[in-house]
Amino acid sequence: MSKGRLEAFSDGVIAIVITIMVLELKIPDGADAAALRAAAPAFLMYTLSFIFLGIYWNNHHHMLHATTKISGAVLWANLHLLFWLSIVPVVTAWMGRHYQASLPTAVYGVVLILCAAAYTVLVNCIIAVEGPHSKLARAIGRDVKGWISLVLYAIAIGVSFVSTVVADGLYVTVALIWLVPDRRIEKTLA
Repeated sequence: MSKGRLEAFSDGVIAIVITIMVLELKIPDGADAAALRAAAPAFLMYTLSFIFLGIYWNNHHHMLHATTKISGAVLWANLHLLFWLSIVPVVTAWMGRHYQASLPTAVYGVVLILCAAAYTVLVNCIIAVEGPHSKLARAIGRDVKGWISLVLYAIAIGVSFVSTVVADGLYVTVALIWLVPDRRIEKTLA
C-alpha cells in the first residue's frame, strides 16, 4: 500500500469521526439564553474534541509527508490510532451531557491518552521501517511534547475524581500545546 492510500483512508476516517461528533450536537431546546446555556457544555466538548481531531489530522499529514516506506506493522499501528480516534465521539457526547461528573471526565482522558499512545506507536513503527536516521526520526527526536502530553493526560485522569474543572483545564492545556502544527517535521523537510 502506498502512503498516499494510507493517508486518504485516514483522512476519510477522521472526517467521518468529526461528522458523527457534529451529529451528536443537539439544537438548543428553546430560543432564549437559558436554552443556549444548557447546550453550551456539549458545544464546548465538541469544540475541544474537534481541535484534538484536527491536531491529529494535521500532525498525521505532516508525519506521512516525512515518510517514504509503509509496512504491515505501520498499517496496523495506523488502524490502532484510528480505532481510538473513532471512540472520541462517544466520550465527547458522554462528557458533554455529564460535564460535572468525574467518570465521564476520566474516561475522556483515558481515550485521549490511548490516542496519544497509539500515535506514538505509529511514529515508532514508521521509524523502525525507515531507520533511526530517517527524516521522521530526526524530526521527532526525544518527543518532549508527546511525553508532556501523556503525563498531563495521566494527571488529568486522576484529578478528574477531585475536580473536573482542573481536569478539563489540563485537557485544554494539552490542546494548546499542540494547536500550532508540529514544526519539527516541517523544519526537517525544508
